[in-house]
Amino acid sequence: MEMFLSIFGFFTNNILTKPEFLIGIIVLIGYILLERPWYESFSGFLKATVGYMILNVGAGGLVVTFRPILAGLNERFSLNAAVIDPYFGLNAVNAALEGIGVATSFTLISLLIGFFWNILLVAFRKITKLRVLFVTGHIMVQQATTVTWIVFFAAPDLRNMTGAAVIGLLVGTYWAVFSNLTVEATENLTDNAGFALGHQQMLGVWVADKLAPKLGDPEKGLENMKLPGWLSIFNDSVISSSVIMLLFFGGIMAVLGEDYMRQIDKGFAASLAFPTYIISKSLLFAVYLYILREGVRMFVSEMTESFQGISEKLLPGVMPGVDCAATYGFAPPNAILWGFILGAFGQFIAIAGLLIFKSPIMIIPGFVPLFFDNATIAVYANKRGGIRAATILPLLCGIVQVLGGAFAAWYFQLYQYGGWHGNIDFSTLWVVFGIFLKVSPIVGAITLVLLMLVIPQLQYQRNKEHYWRHGE
Repeated sequence: MEMFLSIFGFFTNNILTKPEFLIGIIVLIGYILLERPWYESFSGFLKATVGYMILNVGAGGLVVTFRPILAGLNERFSLNAAVIDPYFGLNAVNAALEGIGVATSFTLISLLIGFFWNILLVAFRKITKLRVLFVTGHIMVQQATTVTWIVFFAAPDLRNMTGAAVIGLLVGTYWAVFSNLTVEATENLTDNAGFALGHQQMLGVWVADKLAPKLGDPEKGLENMKLPGWLSIFNDSVISSSVIMLLFFGGIMAVLGEDYMRQIDKGFAASLAFPTYIISKSLLFAVYLYILREGVRMFVSEMTESFQGISEKLLPGVMPGVDCAATYGFAPPNAILWGFILGAFGQFIAIAGLLIFKSPIMIIPGFVPLFFDNATIAVYANKRGGIRAATILPLLCGIVQVLGGAFAAWYFQLYQYGGWHGNIDFSTLWVVFGIFLKVSPIVGAITLVLLMLVIPQLQYQRNKEHYWRHGE
């Protein structure tokens, strides 16, 4: 038994929660199944792994650099607020679990159960009609952790291995079913690149894909937006992201003040003037966004080609569910920035509403939902409904993130620990799930799993002819 746990511990710590290696190994297996020479298979492994690591550098740089600036508003002005961000949510859940005397290792056990349940569901795809294996390891950790608290909060009697199994089945089914919901939308966006979304806004993307055509015209997309005269410089994504972030984050840093920024940023050299610091810090947004897009191009090209081997030889019709940033290389660069800004407007409108109506819970925007949810929704919305859809849907998403996040932080009592997960699926779907589990834990969990498993059956009935990309 000890050896068994050691093997699983090694797999979890070195592969499952390291998506760059998981993607690299998948690419390697795919090329081997395609009977490519060993050196081509090895080079494919390296390019996919390095490409994903480059993506992580870009995404991680955005998060680490700009999340503390937003969170600083909470501390600087002594707001009694929860930050809606999965990293703050992760810390809040770990603190809450320690507060009730429950080991945080339950989240790891739940993650493993969920991952292997996802594998089992796609292995029996002829029955389940599920086509996606969720492989975004760090997202799995965040989600398994949040759901651990939801279940343990809703059902104190399940704070044991039975509860860990319930959590694993819930998150594993969610990963399989809701990533499966994004298949058609992602294939349409990427021109059949061979992957689906495995991230934090899968329900949000599905809703956006369905609503976008009703809101606008795909022929009038952001890629066709031409600015007149000197404004045409903003057609360049580096210029537009630099200027807008200089205004957005530069304004926030100016409000926080030089003394406070020196407190929270140890890299703020004493010899550096505050205006210079603001400019250089804001321009990092454009730098990290460029890095992120380059990483996407590298690993997606390898994954798309190699996964044909897995689809043809092992799991016909199955594809990987990957980071939402993988879609950014298939959209006009200004769509990413557009979604971020409109989502921010939506969040600020909702926060103003909380202030006006004297909400007992105040919300501080977290960078991850603010950027990755809303940019991703804008990318899909623009493809299906043009500028109008890419404007309306991220705006609405921002409003729902705040209002749903405020309710969730209050209902699940995580506001006491300063954070909530915050991404759109966890400000909507999982809030409903949590209420359902509170009413009837075991029966509720079984019912939720069964209801989720009905969804791919309905998808299949609507699209039998083209449902399996490589046939069965």
